[in-house]
Amino acid sequence: MLDQKKRHTLKTGLVIAGSALMLLACGKKEETRPAEAPAAAPAAAATAEPLKVAFVYVGPVADAGWTFAHDTGRKAIEAEFGDRIKTTFVEKVPEGADAERVFRDLVSQGHKLVFGTTFGYMEPMLKVAKQFPDVKFEHATGYKTAPNMSVYETKTFEGAYLAGVIAGKMTKSNKLGVVASFPIPEVIRNINAFTLGAQSVNPAVSTRAIWVSSWFDPPKERDAAMTMISQGVDVLIQNTDSPATLQAAEEKGVYAFGWDSDMSKFGPKAHLASAVINWGPYYKQAVQAALDGKWQSGETWWGVKENSIDLASLNPALPEDVRKLVEERKAELAAGKPIVFTGPIVDQSGKEVVAAGKEADIGMLKGMNFYVKGVEGSIPK
Repeated sequence: MLDQKKRHTLKTGLVIAGSALMLLACGKKEETRPAEAPAAAPAAAATAEPLKVAFVYVGPVADAGWTFAHDTGRKAIEAEFGDRIKTTFVEKVPEGADAERVFRDLVSQGHKLVFGTTFGYMEPMLKVAKQFPDVKFEHATGYKTAPNMSVYETKTFEGAYLAGVIAGKMTKSNKLGVVASFPIPEVIRNINAFTLGAQSVNPAVSTRAIWVSSWFDPPKERDAAMTMISQGVDVLIQNTDSPATLQAAEEKGVYAFGWDSDMSKFGPKAHLASAVINWGPYYKQAVQAALDGKWQSGETWWGVKENSIDLASLNPALPEDVRKLVEERKAELAAGKPIVFTGPIVDQSGKEVVAAGKEADIGMLKGMNFYVKGVEGSIPK
């Protein structure tokens, strides 16, 4: 301001001594203002709090499967957003009342975005979400939402289907096996997709499943795999979280697939490929929306097309024609073609459930409660 007044004084050439003194005094008062104003901005920036993001895991982060994949996604958002966010995780949280307690505790610690990463967290999360409407909740693989609770899922059945294509080509006994966790639609879909993928290249195959009633129980998973191997199964896949199935296959000289993450190191000879989940893209989208104030409740279901599912680390010994076929099918999925549950599809009884040329609708996929023809046994009640 002092400089402006001086320029005005020179321009008019009419300055009296008293006015000049007043002008200088006024200028000295205002000289401090520009110095004070910038100082306030850095102080405000320094007090900005990062978005606190929490993850709740049903298994240990070192399970090499499902939870490991989610934690890899957590690390991806840390790398993406830096000090704009602060993440934490709680591992080995059972489904049920314990989960509700953990969700509530995380909210009390100031977390504003909470991810629950297993199906059995749905009801506990929904209950807590209703009590804390200013907190955003995200539930993996469920089907219930609220104004502040979203559902997200990956099309794991696409990875199972691609694995089935390989299994159908590589089996010699035509007997496939699945080490299964719980009889929920997600797992039933994967058993059916694996079978349909195999049948698409080898109509003679059949599939059996042993249910272990756990997501992560290596001894039970191993026992189930060993039982099926003793029954003549020579290609195994799992819908559980440890590498025990692959390790059993390596020991017994049969084939198996990794699940959720790349498990090739646990059985290099037995490992045909791994159906892996990449949670990073979804977690980045959800966190960005929360940071931008644009987060909205909804349902997201991504697969090969969105780079959320892949069949990775194919065994180098796979024949070239098998590799080529898998890449062709993967390209169809990447283009959005619904090749997995497109009819004609019949169930165990021979009843047509999807007509020729038709696609299974979202209701059937989300609520799948039947085995397709070729899967032996019955679904536990």
